[in-house]
Amino acid sequence: MLVRIVKLTFQPEKISYFIQAFNERKHLIAACEGCLGVELLRDINTPNIFLTYSKWDSVEHLENYRQSELFIETWAIVKQWFSDKPEAWSVENV
Repeated sequence: MLVRIVKLTFQPEKISYFIQAFNERKHLIAACEGCLGVELLRDINTPNIFLTYSKWDSVEHLENYRQSELFIETWAIVKQWFSDKPEAWSVENV
């Protein structure tokens, strides 16, 4: 199993659009083969910074999602609202 953490920084005036888009798609992401869950976290000190936290059965499952129409479409929508470059980590429990 692996965990994927993605840091996303948004233009403050676009936050509500992002939250709506995430809430509309999170059940679709969670339904992807190999996805064990997905959450949205928000920095309490910098409210325009969000983290997505998803668990996957394997790297292959994550990569299949990242190549999917769902990911490509979702990314195209939300990236227009970024105010900084996204950062991502794939990690595992030690």
